[in-house]
Parts: sequence; C-alpha cells; structure tokens
Amino acid sequence: QKWKQLSRLQRSLLLFLFALLVVCGITTYPNLAEHWRALTDRSMKEDGIAGGLHDPKPVVPGVVPELERKIPLVLPEPPPLKPRKPFSNRRGPPALQHRDQKRGNVSELEVEARARERERPAEKGRGEEEGEKLVSWHGTIIEADRASEPPPSAQEDEAAAPVAGGGGAAPLGPVAVSERQRAVVEAFRHAWKGYKEFAWGHDELKPVSKSYSEWFGLGLTLIDALDTMWVLGLKEEFEEARKWVATELSFARNVDVNLFESTIRIMGSLLSTYHLTQDSLFLDKAKDIGARLMPAFNTPSKIPYSDVNIGRGTAHPPRWTSDSTVAEVTSIQLEFRELSRLTQDSRYQKAVDDVMKHVHKLEGKQDGLVPMFINTNNGQFTHLGVFTLGARADSYYEYLLKQWIQGGKTETELLEDYVQAIEGVKKNLLRKSEPRKLTFVGEMSHSHFSPKMDHLVCFLPGTLALGAHNGVAEDHMELAEQLMETCYQMYAQVETGLSPEIVHFNLVPRSGKDVEIKPADRHNLLRPETVESLFYLYRFTRDRKYQDWGWEIFQNFNKYTRVPTGGYTSISNVRNPENPDPRDKMESFFLGETLKYFYLLFSEDFDLINLDKYVFNTEAHPLPIWVSS
Repeated sequence: QKWKQLSRLQRSLLLFLFALLVVCGITTYPNLAEHWRALTDRSMKEDGIAGGLHDPKPVVPGVVPELERKIPLVLPEPPPLKPRKPFSNRRGPPALQHRDQKRGNVSELEVEARARERERPAEKGRGEEEGEKLVSWHGTIIEADRASEPPPSAQEDEAAAPVAGGGGAAPLGPVAVSERQRAVVEAFRHAWKGYKEFAWGHDELKPVSKSYSEWFGLGLTLIDALDTMWVLGLKEEFEEARKWVATELSFARNVDVNLFESTIRIMGSLLSTYHLTQDSLFLDKAKDIGARLMPAFNTPSKIPYSDVNIGRGTAHPPRWTSDSTVAEVTSIQLEFRELSRLTQDSRYQKAVDDVMKHVHKLEGKQDGLVPMFINTNNGQFTHLGVFTLGARADSYYEYLLKQWIQGGKTETELLEDYVQAIEGVKKNLLRKSEPRKLTFVGEMSHSHFSPKMDHLVCFLPGTLALGAHNGVAEDHMELAEQLMETCYQMYAQVETGLSPEIVHFNLVPRSGKDVEIKPADRHNLLRPETVESLFYLYRFTRDRKYQDWGWEIFQNFNKYTRVPTGGYTSISNVRNPENPDPRDKMESFFLGETLKYFYLLFSEDFDLINLDKYVFNTEAHPLPIWVSS
C-alpha cells in the first residue's frame, strides 16, 4: 500500500537507486574477490613456511674455477639448463625469492606505517590493517593505494628508525617496497606505455612525435629493459616482452651493429635475464648474438673492429678510421667471458682475454691511464698524450675492477692495472673547484690540464666504492664520497636540477657556482651514471642522504622530461626550466639502467641483486660472480 501511495516520480527514483546499487556491487565484486584471494594465498603460504612445508632454495649463480691465463682455456661444466617454468604462486622470481633479511634498519614504508598506526583509533582491529596490504611479485608487502601524499624524507625515516647495531631484531618476512620505489615503477610503466603504443619492437621511442627511431632494428629498448621489468616485479610487461623475444626477435639480418653497444645492451641483458629467470630462451638468444659478433675479432692485431654485420658475418672499422676506441674493445669482457662459461666454448673468453693481455703490456700509458684510441691493424695506441675518464675511455677502468671481481679476485694483472690507474687519476686528473672545493676529475692533453668533466665520469664514485667494498683500498671510499658530492652538485647547481652532458669547473677563487656549462653541452640524455653511483654509495654506507639526492633527481626527471602521452625525452637545455627543449628521444638505457638503479637505490632489500653475488655490466645488467676453486 505504501508503494502504491508513492508518486510515479518517487517510484522511478527508488528503482534507479536500487539498480545503481546492483551495478556497483557487480563492478566491485571481482576486485573484492581478487583482494580476498591474495590475502588467502599469502596466509596459506605463511602457514606453510611456519609448518616447515616449504624450504625452497634460491637459485645460486653458477660457479667456475679461475681460468688460468697461461694455459689453454679449460671451462668447467655449466649448470644444466632448466626448462622454463610457468609463474608460480610463490612470492618472487625463482632467483630472488626467500631472501634472507639481515638488516636492523627499517624501510620508509615501515616507518610511515608505524606513524599511521599511532594515529588510528584503538577500535580498528588487526584484520583491517592486514586487509590494506597486498603481496607483490617479489614477496614484498605493498599497501593499497591511498590519497597521494609526498613520500617521507630519509631524515624523517632515520629519526624514527632504530639505531644500527642497537640490538634490534632483524625484520621478519619480506622487506616492504617504499613509496619512492612505487614511484619508479609508475615511471617505468609510463615509459613502457609510450614504447608499447608508438615504438613496439623498434629500437627507440620518440615520445614527442609518437613515433620511433631505429639503430640496429633489433628492438633495443625492449631487450635492454627485460631484467629491469623482472627486478621491478612487472610480470605482465615482462611476459609480453618475452613473447616478442620468442616469436619476433631474429639476429639473422643484414644489418651492421656496433660491437660494444650490442654486447652490453643485447647480449648483456639476455645473459642477465637468463640468470634471473632460468629461462633457456634468453640463453639461446645470447648464444646466437654472441656467435654472430665474433667476426669482429678477425683483425691483424686481434683488437676487434667496431662494427659487425650480423647477417653476413663480416666486420669492419668505421669509414673514417681504422681505429677502435679503447673503452669499446675493453668493455665487452664480462659478457663474452660469461658466455664461454655457460656454453663451454672457450673461444669467446679467449678473444676478449687476448685483448686485455695486449692492452696490459702496451706502451703509451701514463701512470696507468690509457689513450682513447687503438689501431686495429697494428694494435698500438693512437692519439697519444690525451687522457680522460669520459667518453671513449671510461668503462676500461670500470671493467678492470669488475673482471677481477667476476673471476673470483684471482686475476692479479687486472687488479694491478686498476689500482695503478686510480693512482694515475689522483696524480694527473684530480683537482678542486672554487668556491666549494668540489673534488672533480678533469682531462689532460699533452700535459695541459682541462677542468672538463663528462657526466659519464660519474660512474667513478660507484666503481671506487665497489672496489673499497672488495678490499682494494680504504682511501678509495673517501674519494668516492667526495666525487659523489661533485656529481650531485652537477645537478643541484643547474636551473632544472638536471645535469648537462659536460661541465667545466671553475678553478679561480670567486663567489658563485662551481659549475660552468657551455651552450653546446647543455643537453641531458637521461643518463644513469650519477644514479648508479648513488646506488653503490647507499648500499655500502647506508647514508640516506644518497637516497634523498636520488629522489631530487628523479623528481626533476619527472618534471622536465616526462611526456604526457607516454615516455620520457632527452632535453637540449637544462638551464631553461621554462623551455628545456625536448629532443624527442628516449634512449634504451633509461629503462635498462636509469630506472633500475633508481629502484635499487630506494630499496632497503640489500639482497635484491646482492653485490657479493652479482656484478653489473656497464649497462646495469647483473651477471653472477664466479667462485674460484
């Protein structure tokens, strides 16, 4: 009777509200069900571990005895290939799951959660708290999205965190993903969105024009980003990329590739992804590209040519010279050595070891510093008297240390060359700027010093710290910290907060900035070197200022290089915040290196790519450290 007493308008309104409630209920049901299922799976997993039902062992990097230089190369048996397994319900990738937690400090998210807990009404039960958390692909606890708020500073976290060594128990269970890490994941997804929509399967995204550019025509960005997606826990993106590698990637193409770039970006990523996933697809592809690059070593001097046609099996130097750059021929060793270990084919390691032996005894060095060019015909250095740690020489010094680490710290010639070179840097290239007395690495040309420093040189603080961590020299860590401050100031003293490609330091006492930028050097290519070194310095010192510096840089990348439709772009003018002048190019290393190092820098999980088990190649692809017999 009451229903009949209602007017037609009132009845229609009530029916509309009822229908709206039904639609809302249907819409939210899958999300609620999925949320409840995730909580149930996590509870069952934890119960299983507590009950001793599971004791999975992490995948241990393969080990080999040291390969003697003066006897024929004999390689140990590689680990047996495992068939690819589907993604399981475990808490992480096979190679990274169930990591031991050995730290007493807490992450940013844990501190923030404690602060929120104190603010909550007492009547809210634990069940509601648990309902706000999800389990990520890596077994890390991720809280449900909330209203946006700035992540806490490292100083705020440090104030709330227990003092290191204060007797606090190590955190139980997985280490939480921080707000800053989630911001990096969002940035990667934004970049991937642009690549997927406008450049899928091509080398590089042009985000402003919504198109692409080709260098080798081999899907360079996709391949370079494979292990980044795995480390960031991006399961869906990784699977679609894997499918492209399996069905579309072919190296049987009549195309010239650069030996160095294709080794560090393509073969390095394939080898790294194989080790992280144990998926033989990636090893097979690494074998294919590795074999196709070998014609580069068919030179009179055994110093490889710079370019290889991977379809025809021919190689040649650049059209304008018969020289190769020293950095390029001495920064492919980690990858070819590892390929030999896995394939039991010694020719790969022999080819690159011969290059290092040759350079080791070559004349033309100055206090361990090497010239930038080497002739492929006679094997001699050219352009003598010019020394830099920037372009064309930089990663030679990096790979001296990293080969020594990779080989189990037994190849003493590599270590000797590295230590001598760092002493040469101190003696010839190290200066202090005015007015802040920043320590920087300049260049030398025929005994004339130039206060020019490439952004590329900012790899050096991280390399020095890595060496100090491995017992090379204690004073290297002090120099690493000084140079890290300098590399940060190369960002902080610029109007956009982004470093230019090259800076010149002021040596004359005066007020003002230490950093001078010439018009031709104002561009920023989204390079990773400073973030890479911040990652190493934070891992080894636990000083949170390095995280804060990285967060500043990350925010400025978002502010000045992010393209709304997807992707990030290099810019032409870091000195003009109003118009940084986009260059319409996203280098593959932005996904392969820069964002990966950001994510690792903001992580409190120091077993996520443990630096005592892995060594990064110069494109941020981790390869296992061999254990000497």
